[in-house]
Amino acid sequence: MVTAVQLIRSSALSDVAQYAYASTAAKEARLVFLAGACPLEDDGSIVGDYAAQAAKCIETMVGALDAAGATIDDVISTRVLVASSDRTDLTTAWDVVRDAFGAHDVPSTLLGVTVLGYADQLVEIEAIAAVVD
Repeated sequence: MVTAVQLIRSSALSDVAQYAYASTAAKEARLVFLAGACPLEDDGSIVGDYAAQAAKCIETMVGALDAAGATIDDVISTRVLVASSDRTDLTTAWDVVRDAFGAHDVPSTLLGVTVLGYADQLVEIEAIAAVVD
């Protein structure tokens, strides 16, 4: 399978970050912009802690990617929103996201926010993918 995504690293930048600093898409790539993946169960409820909600968001994101003809390896960047000002909560959610992406460590932004859209929602993940059809 041809990948449209190239992750960019630089020895001039800190290697402490757990993701690539930039990425590019091939010129023939089709971009896929995903809405924020929320941790919604089939009945519309939201359950679980930061880790469980991050895992459900990944599941939702993978389903949306599949519907668009893409996979997690086609993701070119993410934004992870966590409703907390406690870095431990952000790290808990981030660890789930990072593990889901494995070696495909796309550029990501991790944000602590005041509130998310659904009652009891703690995590949301936005993503952009690039696909060569």
